[in-house]
Amino acid sequence: MTTIQRSAAVSSGPLLQGKIAFVTGAGSGIGKAGAMAMARNGAHVIVTDLIGEKAAKVANDIVLEGHSATSQMLDVCDDDALGFAINDAVRDLGRLDILHSHAGYQTEGGLESVSLEGMDLSWKLNVRSHFMAARAVVGHMKAQGGGSVIITSSNSGVQFDRDMIAYATTKHAVVAMTRQMAADYARYNVRFNALCPGFIDTPFNAGFEKQMGGRGELESYISRNIPMGRWGTTDEVADAVLFLASDMSSFMTGHALVIDGGESI
Repeated sequence: MTTIQRSAAVSSGPLLQGKIAFVTGAGSGIGKAGAMAMARNGAHVIVTDLIGEKAAKVANDIVLEGHSATSQMLDVCDDDALGFAINDAVRDLGRLDILHSHAGYQTEGGLESVSLEGMDLSWKLNVRSHFMAARAVVGHMKAQGGGSVIITSSNSGVQFDRDMIAYATTKHAVVAMTRQMAADYARYNVRFNALCPGFIDTPFNAGFEKQMGGRGELESYISRNIPMGRWGTTDEVADAVLFLASDMSSFMTGHALVIDGGESI
């Protein structure tokens, strides 16, 4: 039987000291907050985003705080570019300990109204891109003796949203995929967990806002339907990212970690 020795960083010092983290969709919102939290806890973070200037701004902010980061523009729908970026990170830095595959897409609409283009893009971003990122990193993590893969789903992956068929379908799919990968790679000490945020106050909620008839209606929904009666913050989700990335969650794999103020209860 193999005994896993937990890092002393759990009890003293930065939680991720010496770790290398790769984050997609990190130019704003949850991706940015998670990247900054990991850097503040000792990791070198590779910040990527479809908009290169946003990724560069986040990396620069991290460096200005005295931490370590680099950035690059990355379209996660480009299979080759995604694979090259991960392989280059391992080549240049020697290892990759954490992948937070966060980039995603939200479109509103039910079965009869959602566009086929919206459904296809939802699948490409919300499922396929995570599959390709995990596929690119898992061999490296096996070879180095372990790692943590965090894939962003949503609390829409554990419940159902009215008239959001593309979003709910793909977010359920990515939870299932994450659990399957967790089962397949647990013996290699490569952990896969899904991050499932609820309503976090970021521009990503544009699809829900449009579907509900504007910001005011969305605010009303939140106050009525979320037991805690408020939005979540990106920092609250970043704390969950840090937990999943670090040895604090060393015996956790295949879990869908829901952070939604009780909405999905």
